[in-house]
Amino acid sequence: MLAHQTKDPFFVMNYLGHKNIMNTMHYVHLSQLIFEQEKEEYICKVARTIDEAAELIEVGFEHVCEIEGARLFRKRK
Repeated sequence: MLAHQTKDPFFVMNYLGHKNIMNTMHYVHLSQLIFEQEKEEYICKVARTIDEAAELIEVGFEHVCEIEGARLFRKRK
């Protein structure tokens, strides 16, 4: 997040104590991927039965997690 805020990989390198800029760039790349994923919009659905889950998968939803017996799915808008 610091790299996103400052746009300065050398500042981030010094802050994290890295000796090699390539290590820092690895983390900067990962943070950019995470930031980009957060901006994406999804349609969310809940399946409480196996049949409901199968129907969602057939139309392109992906399983995200299970909470209290309900399966959560998402699909990009």
